[in-house]
Amino acid sequence: MKKIKKLVSLLVCLVLTASMVAACGKKNDTPTDTSTDTNQSTVAQTTEGTAATDQSTDTTTEPASGENIQLKLGIWPEDTLTADIELHKGYVKTFNETHPNVEVVPAYYKYATDTFVSLAESGNLPTIFETWYTEPQKLINGGFVADITDELAARGWDKAINPSIKDLLSKDGRIYGIPRDGYALGLMINVELFEEAGLVDADGYPIYPKTWQELAETAKKIKDATGQAGFCLLAKDNAGGWHFSNIAWAFGATLTTEENGKFVANVDSPEAIAAMEYVKSLKWDYDVLTPDPTNEDWSTGFVNLGTGTAAMYIAANDAVNQPTQVNGLPVDKLSLAALPAGPGGAQFSLSGGTPYMFAKDATPDQINAALDYLEVMGKAPVATDDAIAGMRADAQNKVANKVPVIPRFPCWVDDKVLAAEAAVTKEFGNVDMKLYDSYFNAIKAPGNLRLEEPGSAQDLYAELTKVLQAVVTDKNADVAALMKTADENYQKLLDENVNK
Repeated sequence: MKKIKKLVSLLVCLVLTASMVAACGKKNDTPTDTSTDTNQSTVAQTTEGTAATDQSTDTTTEPASGENIQLKLGIWPEDTLTADIELHKGYVKTFNETHPNVEVVPAYYKYATDTFVSLAESGNLPTIFETWYTEPQKLINGGFVADITDELAARGWDKAINPSIKDLLSKDGRIYGIPRDGYALGLMINVELFEEAGLVDADGYPIYPKTWQELAETAKKIKDATGQAGFCLLAKDNAGGWHFSNIAWAFGATLTTEENGKFVANVDSPEAIAAMEYVKSLKWDYDVLTPDPTNEDWSTGFVNLGTGTAAMYIAANDAVNQPTQVNGLPVDKLSLAALPAGPGGAQFSLSGGTPYMFAKDATPDQINAALDYLEVMGKAPVATDDAIAGMRADAQNKVANKVPVIPRFPCWVDDKVLAAEAAVTKEFGNVDMKLYDSYFNAIKAPGNLRLEEPGSAQDLYAELTKVLQAVVTDKNADVAALMKTADENYQKLLDENVNK
């Protein structure tokens, strides 16, 4: 728990630093990764392509063996993001200028808990891939990822990682991953639907809900005025439980506690039940949800928001490309506000992020090549010419594809890197930050950022999603009984898999 508090504190400090630097310009943001946010997806996919043109290499580290090696990039964009693919082809070209013996193989991969182990054990993982901050300790303990301590130490990168994030990616003093970025959940808004419903102020900015009760009422006004869903609730997979946990916190719930060194389920507390009753009311009392929430997952939520079939959706700063670039919402019609407060005034933003990790059988040469590629992308803790060029190319790509350029959560503690990111953000800022001020002001507030529940977050989310599915399909669902069952099931999973 001390690590959790320390990480939240550091994230707040870093956000404050980034925001203050960004505030120097009119339209400020730091580049956020345009690749699809995979935080709660349950779909796994690896798509290997031909080696990405110009088979040379990049950065500063020559393979020790001098032999030809293959680098499978699981961080390659999915096929639909054609502009992002072109961006990566440019990275590969730069990379290959200094690494002529590295064959770069596009191998798009979306992390999924249900297929990861089989891919890892069969040796079919890409060299480098992304996962979620809830997963590294499981992957490390299972022996599924490579130890990259020596490679990082040789570069000095081990000292540049936010110390608490490094703890999440380490075991027994050894490091197994590095951060891509961080995120905090907020309330994404389709400004066009708010305009159509007359829910904008005198200056044309959306009048976003400040409490969950206001959200229900606002969603109802939008549904009545436009015929579209006021709010998109997820109830298909673990993403449903992930989002619900943030709602539950606002109602005063803590879903997992710790006693005598063991985790204890607390899913059926009065506060958690009240939060689930609220969600049920969105379906049966207000009728403001999309037609079938049990078909809504992380990606369909953005489809609804981007195409105008839902006005509000819980989402994070690192996924602003989804409603815009991917689903067509004009860049100036997206807003990101603070998540609403609960009945007692509590307001939290669930915070997490995406680390880069490496296949267990990756060789030192492959690991070094992957780290060099990250430097070319501008995702490394260095402010070299190549790294800054990568940051600028990323921001230019966002502007060209009408993706908001907004501040990101820095996961590094190197002042030069933070300053370089802020400068690039200031140069390429392309949105009115008043559409984002509520969100960034909230996450800077003391006590706002809250990490995912300890214990086994993915198992918790799965149990909560079962309850969500029941309450949105059965008007007579007994919420208290369902939450009691979820509590018992989660406790059993904790005892079997964690409390050993």
